[in-house]
Parts: sequence; C-alpha cells; structure tokens
Amino acid sequence: MTTELRVLREAEWQTWSDRLDLAFGGLPQATEKLAVRRGLTEFDRCLGVWDGAECVGTAGALSFGLTVPGGAEVPMAGVTMVSVQPTHRRRGLLRSMMRRQLADVRERGEALAGLTASEPAIYGRFGYGVATQELQLTVDTVRLAPPELPGVDGVRLRLVDPVAALADCERVYARLVPGRPGMLARLPGWERVGVLDVPAHREGAGVLQCVVAEVDGEVRGYARFAVRPDRDAAGSCGTVQVRRIEALDPVVYTALWRFLFGIDLTSSVSVTGRPVDDPLLHLVGDIRRCRAGMREALFVRPVEVGAALAARTYRTPVEVVLEVSDAFCPWNEGRWRLSGDDRGAHCERTGDRADLALSVRELGSAYLGGCTLSALAAAGRVRELRPGALAAASLAFGSDAAPWLPHWF
Repeated sequence: MTTELRVLREAEWQTWSDRLDLAFGGLPQATEKLAVRRGLTEFDRCLGVWDGAECVGTAGALSFGLTVPGGAEVPMAGVTMVSVQPTHRRRGLLRSMMRRQLADVRERGEALAGLTASEPAIYGRFGYGVATQELQLTVDTVRLAPPELPGVDGVRLRLVDPVAALADCERVYARLVPGRPGMLARLPGWERVGVLDVPAHREGAGVLQCVVAEVDGEVRGYARFAVRPDRDAAGSCGTVQVRRIEALDPVVYTALWRFLFGIDLTSSVSVTGRPVDDPLLHLVGDIRRCRAGMREALFVRPVEVGAALAARTYRTPVEVVLEVSDAFCPWNEGRWRLSGDDRGAHCERTGDRADLALSVRELGSAYLGGCTLSALAAAGRVRELRPGALAAASLAFGSDAAPWLPHWF
C-alpha cells in the first residue's frame, strides 16, 4: 500500500479537518469553532498523508513570534493539528510528517518550533523538550479574604460584551508579550479564539462574561469568566471559572481578582493555564486554600541550534562549548561555542573540546529558562565534561520570570 505526503490544498480542508477530529474522538465541532479554525489555517504550512482518496494523516504549523529571555521576539513554527488514523499506525507516517515539517521550518528561516501535546510521550524522539509549565488553581473564596493592595479602589471595573471589548483586551495582551519568555506574538484573528463561547462546551457554566479594568479612562486589564451555578445543603456554592486574566500592573491585577472573589452565589474561583509564579499565590492569605496543580504546556525544539541560542540573552556571562546530538535534524549535530551575557550572544561551530554534552531535546527544555540544565543533569540527560561548566551554564540559561505559554494552539 502506498501513501502520498503533500501540502494541503484549500479545497481539501474540510476532509482534512474531519479526519483530524475523527482521530481525536470524532466529537462534532461547532460551526463557529470550525470557522475560526479554518480562518487561522495557513494552508501552505499544512500537510496531509493520502491513501488514495482517503486522508490518513494530518499536520500543520502556525506562524508565531515567541518571546525569549531578554525580550526579543523570535519566529517560531507552532506545530499543531497532528494526527494519524488508527488504520495506518506504525508505518512511519508521523515520522515522515515531522521530518518534512522541520525541513520546511528550516527553509523558512525559523530557528524554533514549538507545540502543545495531547500525548507528551510522543514528541521527545523528534527533539521537542518541555519548556514551560502551567498552574491550575481552585480557590476557596469563602475562607479566603479578597486580595487587597493600596490603590485598588481607584480602579474602575466595567462588565462589557466580550466581543465588543476585543480590541481593548488585545492591546493589553500585546503590551505584556515582551515581558515574559514563552508568550506569543500572534497574527490577526487569534484574538477571536478567546471569545468563542459554544453552548455545548460550557459544561454547566453560564455565558462568557468580560470585565475590563480602567485607570484614568485607559483599559489596563481584563478578565473573561463564566459562572457555574451549584447548590448544597448550606445554599449556593457556584464556581467562577476564569478563562483569561491579564493586567498591566499589580494594582489592576489585584482589583480584578477582588472582583472575581466577590461574585454573588459562588464559593470558589477556578483558573487554569497560569504562570507557575503567578502573583495570586502571594496575594492570598492561605495557599492551602488554593488547591494547586501543574502540568506541562509548551514543548520547544531548536531547529537551528546556533541561531536559536544567539537569539536570546543570558542571565550571567556564559562561555561554554556544547556537544549537541540531534539524529532527527543532523545539521545541528556537533560542537557549538556559546558566548553571551545580558546584552546579547553569539553561537557558532567549533572544534574545541566540549564542556557539556546534551541532545537538542534538553536544549529545548532549557531554552526559555524554566527548566535548569542542572536538573536535567541530575536526571542523567546532560553530562558535564569540564568541572564547573554545568553550574555556570545552568545559572546563565535561567530567567527571572517563569516562562509561560499564554494559550494553547
């Protein structure tokens, strides 16, 4: 049986999209969600594997700018919509799509690829390493007082239509992008993803709502949320489900959380997908009343090792030779001398003796500063070849702000 791997044709999109959904369980997608998906599709970056007239594999990429330590925006291919039909497993289809895709990314001059994984165990063998974590919280708002900071009473809050407020919210988001590694500068159209409110997907919650926070007439923060009503023997005990919250300063951020804590007929606030160093952890009086969990979010893969390492800055001066293994993208194999500090860096091939040995997967995990080289070494995934090199490089690769992926793709 022969298959054909090729770039998706626009006329094939519906078939390709249907097969993707089938691979993820076959649940019907709402018309408005499909319309947004199609609008964001970059057809020249989508691949399909065809067995005759049947689509048996899918893979796509989206164009983003990724904030890296130092605040630079680096082009990144956002790998997404990857599937193989169960009838065609173990035939190398996924490997062929990943190989073709990374070659295309390199040809476009993008030094990085990133993805979010439905099955995290799959992508390490293609060189992707976990680079960010995200925090999940369920806060007991009955036992915890609302957060307070001086100046909060000067923040004006207004409930607005989520769609009507899109432009204001997107301006807030765009101002935050350079300030934290892992954030995404995105093409127009992505802002609509955050206001999709499909009734079938509400899981018992009400309509999507939006509150904006203003200071001197300027929108400086917003929160999107929905309320899931509930009752027990003691009365109402609903949950405020926070879908998105952003603010340009601590006072506005605190004002938004105080509002969310105080919504009538609720006893808890839940939020997912927040940075692991979220300020809310320090605004509440008792962290034990905030049931917390973490999970991986963004997987990063350097496609061009030299360009990727030179694109970011380093927390402390670093001079290190890395012995990089990368069987999947052999152009990255070999020794690289990285020299840099908090002002910039350069990275080039060298014949000098290596100080550290690691694979491109470990470079991806450490790239944004959220996973230390020392931790990877403790797991046997980085080898120190020159005494002292590991501690110095691990410190240099760090980031003051925890890297954070603001939304999945």
